[in-house]
Amino acid sequence: MSRKGQNNLTVLSLFTGAGGFDLGLEAAGFQIVGAVEADNDCRRTLTLNRPAWPIAKKRDIHSYSPIELAKEFSLSPRRLTLLSAGPPCQPFSKSGYWKHGDSKRMADPRAKTLHALFDIIEHLLPRVVLIENVGGIAFANKDQGLKYILRRFKRINSTKRTRYQPKIFKLNAAEYGVPQIRERVFIVAIRDAIDFTLPSPTHHLEANPGENTVPATTCEEAIGMMRPATSAQPLKVGGRWAKLLPSIPEGRNYLWHTEKGGGKKIFRWRSRYWSFLLKLARDKPSWTIQASPGCATGPFHWENRKLSIEEAARLQTFPSNYKFQSSYTSSFKQIGNAVPSAIGELFGRAIRRQILGENISIKLSLIPKRQLHNHPNPRKSPSQRRLIHARGYPK
Repeated sequence: MSRKGQNNLTVLSLFTGAGGFDLGLEAAGFQIVGAVEADNDCRRTLTLNRPAWPIAKKRDIHSYSPIELAKEFSLSPRRLTLLSAGPPCQPFSKSGYWKHGDSKRMADPRAKTLHALFDIIEHLLPRVVLIENVGGIAFANKDQGLKYILRRFKRINSTKRTRYQPKIFKLNAAEYGVPQIRERVFIVAIRDAIDFTLPSPTHHLEANPGENTVPATTCEEAIGMMRPATSAQPLKVGGRWAKLLPSIPEGRNYLWHTEKGGGKKIFRWRSRYWSFLLKLARDKPSWTIQASPGCATGPFHWENRKLSIEEAARLQTFPSNYKFQSSYTSSFKQIGNAVPSAIGELFGRAIRRQILGENISIKLSLIPKRQLHNHPNPRKSPSQRRLIHARGYPK
C-alpha cells in the first residue's frame, strides 16, 4: 500500500530496535513510514524482514535536527498519525539498582535521548504519541524521567496550542495473552485531548483471576512443540553453576538451594538476583526475557538449556517468520530489548477504535496458538502437575 493511500495510519518509529513493537502496530493496520535505530545488527534485522520500512540513513538520532529528520521521511507537522518510541531504558531500569545500588537516571548520558525525542515531537506534532519504558521510570522519588516527559508535553501545549494530556499505563504483558510476565510503562498522549483507556485484560495469572478472562498463555502452549537444531545455536549452559541447573525444579530459581528451599544449602536467602538459575515452568508464562543474560541468568528452558532464538522470539510474540541472522548473543539482545509485538498490536487496535473512531476488533493476531494438547511428550505426571500448581509462582 502506498504512503499516500495509508496516510491516516502512519507511524514514525524512534529507537526501533529489532522492530518488535512496530510489528504489532503493523499487524493492527498501521504503516511504518520511518524508523530510526542506531544498532547495526538491529538495522540488518529490519532490512532483512521489512525492506519496505524506510530506515534513517544516519544511525544516531542526535545527528538529526527535527527538520532534517522530517525531510528525510517526507513528513509534515500535524500530518503524522502516530509517533512510537522506546528510548533506552537502562537509566531507569532495576538492573541499575542491583549493580550499583542506584542508577543515574536523568544524569545518565543515555537519558539525553529524551531531549532528542521531544524536540522531534515538538516539530512534528503527531496526533498520537506512544512512549514505552521500564517501570522504573515511574518509581516514587526516582521519577525524574517521567517528570521531564510531563514538563515537555506541557511546554509543547503552551507554545504550539496543542492539548496533549499524557496518560500513564502500567501493564503486564501476560494479562493480554503474551506468554511472558513482562511489566512495562506506556505513556499515551493525544494532540486533541481525546480520552484513551487501556483495554481490559483478557488473561489472568493464577493469583489474580478477573472477570471475562482466560488463563495466561503458558510456555508449553507457546514453545512446547518447538525443537531447536542442537548444532545451530550454542544452547548448552556454561559457567560455574551449570551443573546445578538440572537439580532445580521447573519454575524455581537458586532459592531452591537455600535454607528455605527444598534443595541443598548452597546460597543465602535472597542473596542473588531473581533470574539467577531461573528455570521455566511448562504450565506458567515465561519470566521476563533478558537482553544480555550472563551464563547463570535465566530464564532457562525446562530441558536445562538456554532458550533458542526462535523460542525467545515466540515468547516475545514476534511474527513466526521473523528472522535474526546475527550471532546468538546479538540476536538474544535484540529480542530481549523488544516490546512484545502483541502489545504493539493491542495499542494499535485500541488507538484505531478509541481515537480514530474505527470499528475494529481488539482480538490480537500475534498471540501464539495454544499447542498443549498436541504436545508429543508432556513429560509430566499428574502428580508433578499438581505439585507445580500447588506451589504457584515463587516469590
